Amino acid sequence: MLPPRLKKTVMDNPKKLANLIDLVNLPSTLQEFVGQSQISRLGCFMRVWSYIKTNNLQDPQNKNLVNCDEKLKSILLGQSKVDLAELPSLIKLHFPKEPK
Repeated sequence: MLPPRLKKTVMDNPKKLANLIDLVNLPSTLQEFVGQSQISRLGCFMRVWSYIKTNNLQDPQNKNLVNCDEKLKSILLGQSKVDLAELPSLIKLHFPKEPK
């Protein structure tokens, strides 16, 4: 059962959901981080978030910031600190554009 907000989004534009859950071939930097050659955007985001939580990389004073270690910097354009709101857009950069 989908939450009402997500259900409305899927009904209005099912292509948005497909973009999140379709498997995509990953570039080498992301393959090394994730440990797979194919993954969905949503799956990749979940792996990155799990890595952040497991390695306690959230800033203790400001939970909206992530302090990147070297492994995380390799996929987040070398930034040492990233706002959580930026995280999906930085991950999205690794995924190829869909042909029109």
